[in-house]
Amino acid sequence: MYKTSVLFVIFMITLLNVFAQKPETSQITITGIIIDSNTKEPLEYATVILKDAKTKQLSGGITDSKGSFSIKTNPGTYDVSFEFISFKTITMPNKVIDSSIDFGTIKLSEDSNTLDEVVIIAEKSTVEIRLDKRIYNVGKDMTVRGGSASDVLDNVPSVDVDVEGNVSLRGNENVRILIDGKPSALVGLSGTDALRQLPADAIERVEVITSPSARYDAEGTAGILNIILRKGVATGLNGSINTTIGSPTQYRVASNINLRTKKINFFTNLGYRNSTGPGKFLTNLSSLENGAVTSLRIEDRAFERNRNGYNINLGLEYFISKKSSITGTYFYRDSDNKNLSTNNISIFDAAGLLGASDIRIQDEDEIDTTSQFALNYTNNINSSGHKLTIDFQYSDSEEIETAFINDSLALENNITTEDSKNTLIQSDYVLPIGENTQFEIGYRGEFQDLTSDFLVTRTPTLDFDPSNNLVFKQNVNAIYSQFGSKINKFSYLLGLRTEITDVKVRLTNTNENFDYKYTELFPTINIGFERTEDQSFTVGYSRRLRRPRFWYLNPFESRSSQNVIYKGNPGLTPTFTNSFDLGYLQKIGKLTLNSSIYFQHSINSILRVSRDEIRLLDGVNQVITIREPINLASEDRFGFELTANYNPSKKVRLSGSFNVFQQESKGLYAYNKFIIDEVTGAISATPETQDLGNTNNSWFTRFNATFSLPWKIQMQNRLSYRGPRNTAQSESEGIFSANIALSKDVFKEKGSLVLNVSDVFNSRKRKSTNYNPSIENPTSISYQESQWRVRQVSLNFTYRFNQKKKQQRDRRGGEDFEGGEDFATP
Repeated sequence: MYKTSVLFVIFMITLLNVFAQKPETSQITITGIIIDSNTKEPLEYATVILKDAKTKQLSGGITDSKGSFSIKTNPGTYDVSFEFISFKTITMPNKVIDSSIDFGTIKLSEDSNTLDEVVIIAEKSTVEIRLDKRIYNVGKDMTVRGGSASDVLDNVPSVDVDVEGNVSLRGNENVRILIDGKPSALVGLSGTDALRQLPADAIERVEVITSPSARYDAEGTAGILNIILRKGVATGLNGSINTTIGSPTQYRVASNINLRTKKINFFTNLGYRNSTGPGKFLTNLSSLENGAVTSLRIEDRAFERNRNGYNINLGLEYFISKKSSITGTYFYRDSDNKNLSTNNISIFDAAGLLGASDIRIQDEDEIDTTSQFALNYTNNINSSGHKLTIDFQYSDSEEIETAFINDSLALENNITTEDSKNTLIQSDYVLPIGENTQFEIGYRGEFQDLTSDFLVTRTPTLDFDPSNNLVFKQNVNAIYSQFGSKINKFSYLLGLRTEITDVKVRLTNTNENFDYKYTELFPTINIGFERTEDQSFTVGYSRRLRRPRFWYLNPFESRSSQNVIYKGNPGLTPTFTNSFDLGYLQKIGKLTLNSSIYFQHSINSILRVSRDEIRLLDGVNQVITIREPINLASEDRFGFELTANYNPSKKVRLSGSFNVFQQESKGLYAYNKFIIDEVTGAISATPETQDLGNTNNSWFTRFNATFSLPWKIQMQNRLSYRGPRNTAQSESEGIFSANIALSKDVFKEKGSLVLNVSDVFNSRKRKSTNYNPSIENPTSISYQESQWRVRQVSLNFTYRFNQKKKQQRDRRGGEDFEGGEDFATP
């Protein structure tokens, strides 16, 4: 299994040795000190920017606590600038630097007249547009202070997180979530719960990649969300401590600590969380015959969830030389979650009279532990972007869930044990060709071994055994190459990725095997045209796929309700999608508009459907609604998206996003229709085929406004609305929510207090109606209303040591300046 991986790594190391023997250009050193011209105090974190007059490439560095800087670079002609927030910039154009030079003392003076402009520039820098992605820095977002990764994603344009924590991109839930560019145990087995445990303060930025290049894996038909964690770059010891209290009960403590010297960079993110949150889930299940209601079953469930856990992320970067480094990271998460569900059941006859009632209580305890080790080797072979990286990552996740269920008829105990071991091997090599062209090649191997054991014991016993054991193995070997160039205002990036996938699914209880192996090609095309500094166009194409995850394949049935059941489908096959994207960026003074038109065509698309089944439960024939995923024939999605940022003054910052789309699905659903013989009471089944063709029109919008109030108080408001949606079997109502936050700096800007109210109107509820088998001719109608969490009020305090609140991002060169990682930015 690892033969291909090992051979490729050996090949890359051989390349490294070859290039290491090449003579290097003799570098020079630029030094100096930057101080405040008024106070004569050194300016820590001031920025020195070197812009090559020929290649336009950027490099540079930042000052230390003494205001000193020392930068290695190649001889040449540069535009040199010295910058610091709210200070006047000093620029030296066309400076010929052919030997080491000491600029002496650079004195920067405050400029209140340009403070507004500086603030605007800082805000604009929070959104960066690249050829194949958009980058959102989240540091200034007050509404996520003390929150989780889910809260961060829910405030990123194009991204929506629903009431149950499911993440979607442009209305499509099949989005690939990466951590620092790689699949990670930080996302966890359950995905949504793990994101709720990752502190927002551990996140530096989020990359929204709607037209991924060949460098990224092909998983995710909607695109990729790449979460970049904080990793300190300033010299010395610095960091922050973050505490949060809230109602309903919420306690959080998080810290980010960094220690950097000339040879090592130690960084860590620590977090602890204890929270209790109530929730609700209502189901009204009506059975119909010839259009008339024959019975009504109401299940009114109240949840009480307690989340208690901590996570540790430790990293150590060792600088082997000025161009190469080795970084090791270790992540550990431990959580103990408790869920108490009280289900009040009422059953009415055709006349609306109460026939029976019951209370079904489920007491659930979930213990989740995850550990991950990662090792990275990076060699910046030269300053023009020639680069080799090698990555190894191993993670082990275990989840044990026990549930005790009792009602008036039975006692039930079920235990679910899931264990997943994941290995990742990756290597990427970037070779610049001339000044504006580069070639890249790489390999990635992902290997997953997972077991899921679901054991149910019940008194009295059921007429069927819902227990099952699933063994899931998935190996993906991929190689890619891409070639890009920039010719004046025109840039392009062409790539091809080959992925070999081997999947084995074993259901040991029934001796069923579901195996498939396939090799697919995934071409990518990204083209950019920068008409002016304020106007640019992009065109992107990529072929993507959606591999069914193990929870979609696992056929075990949910047990919180006996009459509304969710289960997986081990016979699912991958979805393949061709995506097209046309983007347009326009800056008009203080207004920035970014729009795109997109189209996606998918085959074998995965959709959750509903069907009715009649089962004998505790001696009584009852109608059961089963929801499970199936493959449809095809799906077409058309959409338009617009985001806008407007900063009319230093006291007001506005932003908004709007996404409208049409989704057209085609496909047939084959199932068994169950009928009860009125004379004998026998249950029979006949094959049925249901046309699930459907057209859905929906939209999503979000608006953010930040204001400066008296007494240096900042206020941020966020409004969002998710429009109604429908399928061939369901109709969902729109969802509106509003958040508000107030922020005040204390302790000479070393600390910040943030009061946050999430879901101000307590309106974030999912309301939907399901019709089985179809809206036109239903035999049962199920109305569901759910609320994952109620309105949340929290108070957050952040204290920073050896940091500036308005600290700029590091400009010492690397991925933000040298290209390579983000090629041909328009």
